[in-house]
Amino acid sequence: MENTKVFFTDLDDTLLDSRKTVSGENQAAMHEALDAGHKIVINTGRPLPAALPLIRRTGLERPGCYAITYNGGLIYDCGSGETLFKKTLPMEYVRHIFDSAARAGLYAHTYDDRNLLCPRVTEETRRYCANSEIQWREDPDFLEHMKEEPVKIIVINFEDHSRLEQFRADLAPWAEGKVSVSFSNAFYLEHVAAGISKGGAMRFLCDRLDIPLSRTVAAGDAENDIPMLQTAGIGAAVANAAPEAKAAADYVAEQDCDHSAVSEIIRRFIL
Repeated sequence: MENTKVFFTDLDDTLLDSRKTVSGENQAAMHEALDAGHKIVINTGRPLPAALPLIRRTGLERPGCYAITYNGGLIYDCGSGETLFKKTLPMEYVRHIFDSAARAGLYAHTYDDRNLLCPRVTEETRRYCANSEIQWREDPDFLEHMKEEPVKIIVINFEDHSRLEQFRADLAPWAEGKVSVSFSNAFYLEHVAAGISKGGAMRFLCDRLDIPLSRTVAAGDAENDIPMLQTAGIGAAVANAAPEAKAAADYVAEQDCDHSAVSEIIRRFIL
């Protein structure tokens, strides 16, 4: 364990290319790192049900692999199948966010342990599910039928980013101390419990693994990756990252997500 490093990577537009696939170069670099005794952690805003197909497809269901999902709301051991950490949103907060989104004319959905949950299927539902490998469940009264509190709510608008910015600003006075809100891209505004972030989840996992943060490397591209980039011993932004993510990083990769930036980062800082 003395020389073990941990590599944390975002999925969309970081490990995944613009076609939502993992390049052979990225996959090879991750497995070389694992074979050398290092650890690989998927650190994503995606729900766990949407991350698992990719984890299986890339051979990361093995010891030394972990998944931080829902922007830090749930941590999963890919080797054992054990949930290590989970923080949900109180239903009172869930109803408030959905009611606020409805008043603003914005689409919102949440999740159970298998599906996306929404009151009605829209174009936003279809586009999100096509990109995220998750099935939807339509139920006008799903909030009354949920058996447990959800980990995350996402508000989506594909047409006008400024409407999401306005929604976040309007929600901010209520959200303070209750909910953490961040963008995972220009279309997705994500809501998790206060204090939950990709960076906080990194700290929890490294404490559990007894590996100092100084031996961690993280790769990301978006606003919700900034806590991860700032927490890591080395935070690396891919070349296609948003300006604010690049500003928070210690290193900006020469390559973008379509040219195996994750492989570049692993080979430079892990292997």
